[in-house]
Amino acid sequence: MNILSLIFGKPTPTIQVTEVQEKLKQGKQFVLVDVRQPEEYQAGHIAGAKLIPLGELPRRLKDLPKNKEIALVCATGNRSGTAAKMMLEAGLNAFNVPGGMLAWRRASLPVKKGNQP
Repeated sequence: MNILSLIFGKPTPTIQVTEVQEKLKQGKQFVLVDVRQPEEYQAGHIAGAKLIPLGELPRRLKDLPKNKEIALVCATGNRSGTAAKMMLEAGLNAFNVPGGMLAWRRASLPVKKGNQP
């Protein structure tokens, strides 16, 4: 273990937006969780993403599967990084999507608007 891991802890696993899109296309069994606020989600989200705002996550961890990969997305990757660490500590198989919806849009990937996943 290197000195940075000792000081800051284990790095959070990540999954890139292109990998998320590929998993969605192939129908891979994983869970995509959007940890932004409802108004952010409604303004544009990834189709199939389940909305669980970061503030609600601690009490909703029990609703998430322990046997599937969980990808977490927010606007930029900061809140989803916090959410991924929280999930990892709870024993879930979590991955942060670095760059979040900003990276998703920059990659010209499809965005859905409204309340439905």
